[in-house]
Amino acid sequence: MGVAVGIDLGTTYSAISILGESGRAEILANREGERITPSVVYFQDDGSVLVGTLAKRSAAVAPLDVVGFVKRQMGNPDWRFDAANGRQFSPEEISALILKRLKEDAELTLGQGAVTDAVITVPAYFDDAKRRATKDAGRIAGLNVLRVLNEPTAAALAYGAESRRDGTILVFDLGGGTFDVTLLTVMNDVYDVKATDGLHELGGKDWDDRLIEWINLQFRHEGGPDLTATFESEADLREKAEAAKRTLSQASSTKVILSGGGVTRSITVSREQFEDLTGDLLNQARDLMISLVEETGLGWAGIDHVLLVGGSTRMPMVARMIEEISGRPALRVGNPDELVALGAGIQAAMEAPAAGTSRPRVIVQDVTSQGLGVAVLAHDGSGRLVNSIVVPRNTKIPAKGSGVFATSADGQTELLVQVTQGDDEDLAFVREIGDQLLTIPPYPKGAPIRVEFAYDIDQMVSIALYDLTADSLLGSFEVDNTANLSDEDIRTAMDNNNDTEVA
Repeated sequence: MGVAVGIDLGTTYSAISILGESGRAEILANREGERITPSVVYFQDDGSVLVGTLAKRSAAVAPLDVVGFVKRQMGNPDWRFDAANGRQFSPEEISALILKRLKEDAELTLGQGAVTDAVITVPAYFDDAKRRATKDAGRIAGLNVLRVLNEPTAAALAYGAESRRDGTILVFDLGGGTFDVTLLTVMNDVYDVKATDGLHELGGKDWDDRLIEWINLQFRHEGGPDLTATFESEADLREKAEAAKRTLSQASSTKVILSGGGVTRSITVSREQFEDLTGDLLNQARDLMISLVEETGLGWAGIDHVLLVGGSTRMPMVARMIEEISGRPALRVGNPDELVALGAGIQAAMEAPAAGTSRPRVIVQDVTSQGLGVAVLAHDGSGRLVNSIVVPRNTKIPAKGSGVFATSADGQTELLVQVTQGDDEDLAFVREIGDQLLTIPPYPKGAPIRVEFAYDIDQMVSIALYDLTADSLLGSFEVDNTANLSDEDIRTAMDNNNDTEVA
């Protein structure tokens, strides 16, 4: 029997865990002895790749061959990384290299044979394309992906296993590249998610970018060149800005030594300056958190704890903001970088317990992160298409929903079903995740058609259409998201992954 692990595939750092013999989830260190691995890949001239800390350190000397922050590109069919060896890599392929490194490190640490199965976490607000891309990355890396689990839910699992306390928890998850806020109750080992929301492009990287821009401007004012003008100097600037941000979480000020064009300067930045530069970013997370609490109707008095998750919550401005809004100190449990991976390890043991161990007695009841619907003609007779939501956001999963619609013309013989994901009526603000052209009998205009949707536990989508006139099934299909790799692409990527040496 293979080993099942939990993986937090992060924007900036990734981690892997397993439920140990003690019954507690444990982080598995990588081959360098680190508990978290930078989600960075360095493509070398000989075709091999470096993943992790050595790859991250190589960014300043070989910036065109190093790629990071790829999680933000998951589900983007147009993004490719051009490696120096002439090959192009999709986000799924690069993520698979990170997963392969984690898998191999876990096998070295455990010494128990192959790691075959995994629960991989994703931001709660990831849509269908991004979730499928994550599962595809796991397949390419040689993993059987047991489940795609929402990161805040995973963090809550880890918190509950550690604290053994029931209550209502707001999970504030600010990572390196994404932000989620989730409200759930924990009662007698039942984790019942009430609502979730998020921004898939808000995270520590955005704080870094603001600091990079400000430091570079100060350097130029003191006679230095633009350090963002070359890939090499920008990579070095990013590394120093990240270090400064971490220092400012502990100290009130820090100095950054910069050199370029024969000019060397020491730039001082204070925590107050940093917080002024990035206050609007925190306000985005703040507003989303407040909106979610209002949406549930619980109010802050009905929330027992606000749990901080993700490395970016170490910034003092985060905890201070939460205490000001909620009226209570934010809760920290263990290492915020590790909570998600630990929860994924617990979920992995629930899905595939190891031989000789018992399955954790935990129930997780999650919700949809985005609405699911179809494009239909507006009722105003304008002929424009609008989004009609069939399964609302924050519906318990697995979920089903249906809506009855009508044909738009006499004798219509075809029906184009355009499946959408999002919560806005305007199609410009939602994502079409798939479509299907079906043949129908030539009924008069207004013939009723019922559309049934199903969300599975991973928030993947399937659809069935019924002809209510004849009381018969017109057809059913699973969404084949055009943003994702085809089966042939995945097979090719798996072959390439197997042939690639990862260090």
